[in-house]
Amino acid sequence: MIAKHLIAATVAGVASISAMANSTDPNNPSGTVVDRFADIEVLRYTVPGFNELSLDQKKFIYYLTEAALAGRDILWDQNGRYNLPLRGVLEAVYTTYDGDRRDPQFLAFEKYLKQVEFGNGAYHHYSTDKFVPGFTQEWFEAQARKAANKEASAFDAANPVWAQLMQLMFDPTFMPKRVNQAEGADLILTSANNFYEGVTQKEVEDYYNALKNPDDPTPPSYGLNTKVTKLDGKVVEIPYKIGGLYSAAIERIVANLEKALPYAETSQQEASIKELIRYYTTGDLRAFDAYSILWTEDTTPVVDFVNGFIESYGDPLGMTGSWESIVNFKNQKASHRTEVISNAAQWFEDHSPVNPRFRKPQVKGVSAKVINAAILAGDAYPSTPIGINLPNANWIRAAHGSKSVTIENITQAYDDASHGNGFNEEFVIDAPTRELMDKYLFITDNLHTDLHECLGHGSGRLLPGVDPDALKAHGSTLEETRADLFALYYLADPYLLELGLLDNPDSYKAEYYKYMLNGLMTQLMRIEPGKDVEEAHMRNRKLIAEWALEHGRDRNVVELVKRDGKTFVKINDYEALRGLFGQLLAEIQRIKSEGDYAAGAALVEKYAVKVDPTLHREVLHRYATLDIAPYKGFVNPVYTPVTDASGNITDIRVDYTEGYLPQMFRYSRDYSPLTR
Repeated sequence: MIAKHLIAATVAGVASISAMANSTDPNNPSGTVVDRFADIEVLRYTVPGFNELSLDQKKFIYYLTEAALAGRDILWDQNGRYNLPLRGVLEAVYTTYDGDRRDPQFLAFEKYLKQVEFGNGAYHHYSTDKFVPGFTQEWFEAQARKAANKEASAFDAANPVWAQLMQLMFDPTFMPKRVNQAEGADLILTSANNFYEGVTQKEVEDYYNALKNPDDPTPPSYGLNTKVTKLDGKVVEIPYKIGGLYSAAIERIVANLEKALPYAETSQQEASIKELIRYYTTGDLRAFDAYSILWTEDTTPVVDFVNGFIESYGDPLGMTGSWESIVNFKNQKASHRTEVISNAAQWFEDHSPVNPRFRKPQVKGVSAKVINAAILAGDAYPSTPIGINLPNANWIRAAHGSKSVTIENITQAYDDASHGNGFNEEFVIDAPTRELMDKYLFITDNLHTDLHECLGHGSGRLLPGVDPDALKAHGSTLEETRADLFALYYLADPYLLELGLLDNPDSYKAEYYKYMLNGLMTQLMRIEPGKDVEEAHMRNRKLIAEWALEHGRDRNVVELVKRDGKTFVKINDYEALRGLFGQLLAEIQRIKSEGDYAAGAALVEKYAVKVDPTLHREVLHRYATLDIAPYKGFVNPVYTPVTDASGNITDIRVDYTEGYLPQMFRYSRDYSPLTR
């Protein structure tokens, strides 16, 4: 399986202190809570430095944000074939409702609507479980009929899809899970995403195995931009492209990319955008490879972006990319640390604890920077990564390098929102550890992200002839495990002090403690009672923490202790813990390099999936007393061109006042070409 490089935000609620002020609007500062519902808290992020950009850079960002927002419908449809009509009827009911908005039925409906908007469809963005309405089907159908009478475009019971829509909403057995990872199940037939239709897992795997050439040194990312179905009994791919699936949305993306072209900052950036347009026009994966190479090698621009079918977490087989976009610009000051790390990439590779056979003899083209996100879209919105490492193709990474970013205005917003929430007091074992985390967690957390993205994903190599997809459904988990272990191992290395990235040899302990606490305990607050851990990043963290707990038990490296009836993580030997991280990194890299599916699957199934129900109940109970939302996401800023009398753009104004549902409804109104 190809590497996956978007990482989820770390444990919700861990507080830290930052010396950085990041707000650009005193009335709507970074980390402001915009909305709260179910298990979600919606925050605001700001875009420091935007007003200091040149006019051409602002125009470039504006057109790229328009290209980003134009793809919204694509992700909704990829997440489930009934999601777009579902969104339409929910929004119509909400906007036309003339009853009592304090009615429990309406309040339950409003909560469901907000959940669906946040999940880009009927499924939770993290667990991928289907949302359960708290209102009755009879109430909803009555409101839908009223909406259809008031609004001619409203979706109603006369539509032939209505029956399936009612099943989706009210039948818990109908398409219950967007991404199923249960061992032994047909992962295609039991997943409700819209990447496949009328095919089985075996048929899909046989189809792609027949296409792959093991002797091809530059294989395309098979299945990245297609829907797999059957035509006249034969398995076929339908490409996402102009003239193919999602054509109306892709045409609008391309139109805005063309408007952005004159403002590209380098000739290579211009060439990469043209290749991206060619890819969208033809659906040719070789064009995507050409774009990826140009994009990877061009490290000069201040303004940059991701736009396309990128990460494949939404596909249980890890092949088809969900549509996403992030537009960003370089945080010049904060990028110093990532530049230091990337310049030392060969040292890190050479000193890795993995077998030399699996190291890269020559690290090529590793670049890294800290960015401020200007817009989040598709699979990066409202829930967003805090770091990115691309491209995903192993052969491109080996020959041309990779680009890594840490999104600091997003990490800052998380940090700003966490102050004073009581998390550390409830879950961190003692005052000295809390003090260490208060002092060093923000920087070590960001450094962990830098190392994870810049070097972790870029480290190591596959042995000749190893299929990049050999780890199959476990590939995402094991790749994130590898990158996290690399970052954890080196975060404690004295070399970081030599590089001037840390000023205290004990500072790494803040991240080590948070990581073990999260992996062993606190991330369980995101799991419903009785369920397994399924999301790749959560599995990754649990695998590392549980493995270290077990393998360090004879030396009492880490333990779970009871105090006043509460469980706490206690780390007795941080240096030995680092050694354990190195041992596991060596094994995970071997599994990756050799394509050892059986060994990888055994690790995941033993350490990453099952939950201790007693500990789980305790964590949920303690967490409930804090009233902290387990998940967070964001609303975007609004960019508006300022024009002169002749219609020329003289500035781009950024506004931070838009609310959560108003933003969702505006996007549905202005950026929904697939529902027209």
